Formats: sequence, structure tokens, C-alpha cells
Amino acid sequence: MTNERKKLVVGFIAYSEGTAKYLSYFMPSLKNQTYKDFKIICHDNSEHADNPNVNFLKQNYPQVEILRGEGNLGFAKAYNRLIARAFEDQAEYFLAVNPDMILEPEAIARLINTMESDAALGSASPLVLRWNFAKQEKTGLIDTCGIKMLKGLRFIDLGQNQPNTGQFDRTEILGPSGAAALYRVSALVKARQDGQYFDELMFMYKEDCDLALRLKLAGFKSVFAPEAVIYHDRTAAASGESDLKVALNRRNKSRQVKRWSFLNQQIMFVKYWRLQDWRNKLVIIWFQIKMLVFALLFERYLLLELLELRRIKIKIKRY
Repeated sequence: MTNERKKLVVGFIAYSEGTAKYLSYFMPSLKNQTYKDFKIICHDNSEHADNPNVNFLKQNYPQVEILRGEGNLGFAKAYNRLIARAFEDQAEYFLAVNPDMILEPEAIARLINTMESDAALGSASPLVLRWNFAKQEKTGLIDTCGIKMLKGLRFIDLGQNQPNTGQFDRTEILGPSGAAALYRVSALVKARQDGQYFDELMFMYKEDCDLALRLKLAGFKSVFAPEAVIYHDRTAAASGESDLKVALNRRNKSRQVKRWSFLNQQIMFVKYWRLQDWRNKLVIIWFQIKMLVFALLFERYLLLELLELRRIKIKIKRY
């Protein structure tokens, strides 16, 4: 992890106390990787420059490059800055990974080997299992095996909350979850729009789904690499694909998260509407009707996001 050119850049976002508590676990798991040809860059999204994340990294890992913006730039914009730095450094690969994770020692090596085995791959997803941070316990529950696209431009984390028995090892995925994703930098360059890799209209949530779909439309494949294992402390996770389970799961999400998620789903409907066949368009319309009825009954604040959608609609790039 010197200043010389590295094949891989590992990028993560830090934000105030929310991520600081994880760094003493996350950083050693990076340092202990069997694969060594990488550089680490942190984008600090904390409100103040003097914060626990920056202090910890400077004191314990001074080789980590730290980027900063003015406060919280969001997931998409911060990661775009990290990917741009990886491109400047002429890295071949970029690993986006949340700091609330611990990586098994072979995780990065196995992801790189997977990508090297097929030049048509634009991205790869590790097997992300649940980490109970409070109990300091690794579990066998799946956090994500990657993103699966459902009918009507709906997206889920494959296998989430299910015990891992290898049942998804050969399942095709659209792309990796933004929680842990290895990308080929040259593929990201071909898939970017208006100079952006992640769509900055999406502050956070579903921007990884959007990028995964754009990589596919650009001609790249993605693959699930179950031998590459990472553990993730996720506070709220989906519990199924049915309308009832989705609705019940919303109780575990904050109002702000639901607003971002709702708006970003609308953005994706606008972006990719023209590419859908009549069946998918009917599914989208039916979903929209159900969402509007649900919002009117239970979450009326979401309707304000339709005004925001109208305001930014001219900025949305339609495919």
C-alpha cells in the first residue's frame, strides 16, 4: 500500500460516529488480505473535518488516502469521486465496500481471480453474510449474493435473510450490491453517463441497481463469486418479495430512507421506461397504483417526492 501504481483501489465512505465504531475491525481485515496489490481511499462524508474516522485513520493507517467534501455528499457523489481517483491512478479494478464489514483473508484475491477469468465481466459480487456486530458473531445468514432484477424494474438483494446452503452459487445476477462490489474500471468508464458512474440524482439507495443495469446495457456481465466471503452488519434487511412482506419490512426503515428509495425507484422508471415491453409496463403501472394507494393510506409524506421528481425530471437521462 505504497504510492506506487496499484492494480486495485479499495474505496469506502465514512460518516461520523456511525462508521467510526467499525474501523478497528474493518481496517485490519483489509490489512490481512492475502492479495496485497491495492491502495485504500476513504471518502469522509462527515459534517466536520475533525472526526473519529479521520483521526483513527491518520493515527493507525496513515497510508490511507482521505478525500473530503463539504459535509455529506451522499453515496453516489462520494463514490464517483473515489472511482475518478482510481481512474486517475490507472487502477484496473475498483472495490466499493462498506466499512461496517469484515473481509475474510481470501476475499479480495478470489474476487480478482473471478474477474480475471472472464474479460466480459464488468463486475462481481462476493458472498455477503450477516455479521452481528453487537454480539461480535459471524452468522450463516445471507445479507446479499448480488442484485436480482424482478419484473417491472424491481430489484432485490438475492437470498437476503436466508440461511446460506450454497443454493444461489450458480444463480445469475444483474450486478453486485453497492455494499460490496468489485468493478472493472474500464467497464465503469463505458457505462458512465454525463461523466457520472453512479447517478448523482440518487443521493443514496438503488444507485447500485441503476449502475448494474447500465453495465448490462453496455454489454458487460456480472457474476456471483460465493467463495469470496465478507460479513456485514446490516441494521434493517428485507424479509421477502411479496407485497405484504415488503410493506411489513418498511417499519424497520427510517422516513428519510423510504423517501430516497421511493424517489430513486421513480427515477429508474423514467430512465428505462422506453426499454420495457408491454408486459413490464403493465407491471410498473400496477406497482405504481399500489404504491400510491399505500402512500395515501400510510405514508403521505412520500407524495412530496413526486414533486421532487417533477423538478428533476429534465435532468433524468432516458434510455
